[in-house]
Amino acid sequence: MSRPQEPHRPFFHFGNPFRTPKGSQLPPRLLSLLNVFEATLSERLQRLVPKDKNDILSLSWMKLAMESLSEIHCDIKNLITELELPVTDWDEKWIDVYLDISVKLLDISIAFTSELTRLNQGHLLLQCVLHKLESDTPDQFLRACSSLDSWRQHIRSKNPRVEGCRPILDKLVESLNLPKVKNSAKGKVLMRSMYGAKVATTYICSVFAAGFSGSTNNLLDLPVPATFPWAQVFSDVQTTVNTEIRNIFSCGEFTVLRELHAVDACSKKLYPFLQDGFGPAEGESFKNSVSDLRNTAEKLSQGLDNLSKSQGEILTSKLRVGIYNLVWVMKLRLTLTCIACISVHSQKRGDILIWYPYL
Repeated sequence: MSRPQEPHRPFFHFGNPFRTPKGSQLPPRLLSLLNVFEATLSERLQRLVPKDKNDILSLSWMKLAMESLSEIHCDIKNLITELELPVTDWDEKWIDVYLDISVKLLDISIAFTSELTRLNQGHLLLQCVLHKLESDTPDQFLRACSSLDSWRQHIRSKNPRVEGCRPILDKLVESLNLPKVKNSAKGKVLMRSMYGAKVATTYICSVFAAGFSGSTNNLLDLPVPATFPWAQVFSDVQTTVNTEIRNIFSCGEFTVLRELHAVDACSKKLYPFLQDGFGPAEGESFKNSVSDLRNTAEKLSQGLDNLSKSQGEILTSKLRVGIYNLVWVMKLRLTLTCIACISVHSQKRGDILIWYPYL
């Protein structure tokens, strides 16, 4: 008799290391930990669904995304503590996965921090422009025009560190193919949770890289199986944000950062007044243009300061956690090696082997 046709399985581009054999179930405590983590992940992603398309790639949205990412990594750290995984249960590949996600995020955070610093340096040029416009002399107007030229060239220049983010993103995508877990319920919970954290990390970093580089080349479309409870909200975020970013760049805009675009638009209105001069009838329009530039520049500066603070906090956290993880991994691998050596030695002597299973 022919076997009944299996139901259609969702497309899983990276391979599915979480498929559970029929009849096997997680213990209630582990299932509860997994459910809590995935429900929390859904809530954190839900916060990133833009209420309006104008919120997409605003500096306040980017700050929220960075804070959410930091919280997700804290959730993973807390989950590892709650799982109480003994040393003997840690597979070498799990250690690499845990360390890899921290190192990659640290690398890309350094690149983003350098770009925020570069944008803040541009604000000094804007302050110079506004200061010179406080005078009514033609000579000062020419100097203001020169400073405005310098600012426009500065914000359109490329940052090599951000341009180099694509290889890091590619490595993150490759790492989504997590190792399969056998004979360890806690390992299954850990790897499934790690997958959710890595998907969120990879995607959010790709959005930032696209925004800072001014190109959709860094923007990723990550397929996630519908079997994950957070898959739908992730799809909502990804579809909404990616569509708007691509629409903006398709119109020939040099940036998708809302506040930066607003300042650039005001600078374009002001520039002809500074370059060509103006008569008495245009005096009010000139004053309005200066006022608009001042207001948008202040919003940009405030937004960059807030985002830099959040970025600085996660960078400091990753530096601290990265060092801790490196030491922790070294201790873990040393412990595993010692256990293996003691086990071999004891078996040769016929001794009873006793060890402490936790670090």
